[in-house]
This record gives sequence, structure tokens and C-alpha cells, in this order.
Amino acid sequence: MERHVDLELSRLKEELVRMAGLAEAAIGLAVKALVSRDTEMARQVIASDDAINALEIEVDERCLRTMALYQPEAKDLRFLAMAMKINNDLERIGDQAVNIAERSCELLKEPPLKPLIDIPRMAQLAQQMLKDSLDAFVQGDPDSARAVCRRDDEVDNLDDQIFRELLTYMLQDSKAITRAINLILVSRHLERVADHATNIAENVIYLVQGKTIKHHVAGE
Repeated sequence: MERHVDLELSRLKEELVRMAGLAEAAIGLAVKALVSRDTEMARQVIASDDAINALEIEVDERCLRTMALYQPEAKDLRFLAMAMKINNDLERIGDQAVNIAERSCELLKEPPLKPLIDIPRMAQLAQQMLKDSLDAFVQGDPDSARAVCRRDDEVDNLDDQIFRELLTYMLQDSKAITRAINLILVSRHLERVADHATNIAENVIYLVQGKTIKHHVAGE
């Protein structure tokens, strides 16, 4: 007979996957708004954050209610603790999408500084890391989670590359400073999305194997 707690854990997984989908879509839409110079699209991202915040509250309450009602055994308790951490990372990813959308609104008030190539690439990588980390969570797959952790360096390298390029623009033309700083901030927000995806992957490894990995030591 299926335990009541198993039904609750299954619902939690479904809610986290739904929340991840909303967060991933928000990141994609925020960057698309910047590239396509669509202020209304950026405002849609800002407005959509309410749904992610509501889900965060719902997930936390379900975790706490499950702990209180069913007195879960050790492995289930560990799952609930990790679910709450993942929930927090997903909410923060939603916040990063809002931050990108807000920077986009500022950038769209002026002519474009440069063609946007690396930022959309960075967004694509971060979104895929998020998707793969949640897939690893649902499937209980530590190997896939480790692969996510290893890809974080690629996003970091792009972030550094974008910063160096935009610094050159600022040094060459003082009128470019505000736009360059806003683009640097967009890059930083995407780097944080990748960090949150990495946090989720690390939590998957801990959940499945009981191993704590930090500082991207993904090969252990």
C-alpha cells in the first residue's frame, strides 16, 4: 500500500518541476525582451514573478505540513529538507529573471551598444543547466547532477569574457558606460542563475548519495 507521505513527496516533485518551468521561461523571456528590444515583454517577466513567489510559499508549506503530519523517516526527511533548499534556489532564479527584465527596460531607453551574442548564449547555457538539474532531481540521478556542476565553469568564463569586452567599450567612450554597466549586470544575473542551478545539482547529489560537494568538486 502506498504511504500517504509518498503521495505528498510526489506532489512536491510536481510543484518543483512546475516552478522550475516558470523560472526557466522567465529567464528566456527576459533575455528575449532585451535582444528583441521589447519593453512590454520585459514587463511581462516582472509581472510573472508573483506566480513563482506563490509557488515558493506553497512548496514550503507543503514540506512543513508533511513533516508535522507524517513524521517522515530519515530518507524522506532528507528529501523534504532538500526540496526546501531547491525551492529557495528556484525562487531566487525567478528574482534574477526580474532583475534582467529591469535592466532590459533601462537598456531599451537608449540605442543598442553592441550586437548581443554572448549574453543569449550564456542564457541558453544557464537555462539548460536549470532544466538538467531538475531532471536529475526528479530521476534521482547523481551523474547528471555532476555534469551540471561541471558546466558552471563555462558560464563563468562567458561572464568574464563579457566583462572584459564591455570594459573596453567603457574605456573607449564615456557615453557607453551606463549601457555597458547594465549589460554587465545582465551577465552577472545569468551567472547567478547558473550558480543556483549548480546548488540544485549539489543538493541532488547529497539527496541520493549523502555526499556534500562544494566548490564545484563534481568529479568526486
